[in-house]
Amino acid sequence: MIARTLAAGLIAGVVAGLAVAALQHVTTTPLILAAEVYETAQHAHDVAAEHAAPAFEGLRRTAATSLATVAVSIGYALILLAGMLVSGDPIGPRRAALWGACAFAATGLATSLGLAPQLPGAAETDLAGRQIWWVAAAVSTGAGLYALLRLDAWIAQVAGAVLIVAPHFFTPTPAAPESTAPAELAAQFAASSLAVQAMSWVLAGALVGLVWRLISRDETQTA
Repeated sequence: MIARTLAAGLIAGVVAGLAVAALQHVTTTPLILAAEVYETAQHAHDVAAEHAAPAFEGLRRTAATSLATVAVSIGYALILLAGMLVSGDPIGPRRAALWGACAFAATGLATSLGLAPQLPGAAETDLAGRQIWWVAAAVSTGAGLYALLRLDAWIAQVAGAVLIVAPHFFTPTPAAPESTAPAELAAQFAASSLAVQAMSWVLAGALVGLVWRLISRDETQTA
């Protein structure tokens, strides 16, 4: 069981991570690079430095980002697989993709209402306060979704709705408008980041469900 779980998570995570990394390369990465130009406020100097920098510097940065994305996708796949195993859900591509969508709703969509994805140079509030709120909002939303979707008692569903809404009464204090990046760039980055995160969760779920089914079928045929 452990070997099957690790194999499914690794295979699905690597494939999903590579696909998401390619998407990031053409969506969020150019926005980050543009924001870094505004952050330094030395556009002409940065352009000259970019031309003078070694050619492999851009490749190194892309490789590091892609590696991190693959690692995150493996984590997503293993988390989803563990959740389905603990809950006793049948594991398949469609069911796992739905789990991925719920995970995105908790960790991406709900938390973005209080803490939207930010570009370099964006104004920020206290880091500890933002981290505490993010974790609390993600856990509360996840528990609320579980109560609404998996429990039949009306009191549980009311409690689930309360858990989903409650964190947004305590959102972090908005930062002063001191960002160096234009508002249009920040808005495009927030939307692109959420879309990429949604794809990452759903794709990791669908693939881990598919790989799990294929591995289980092979083991059954072998036995």
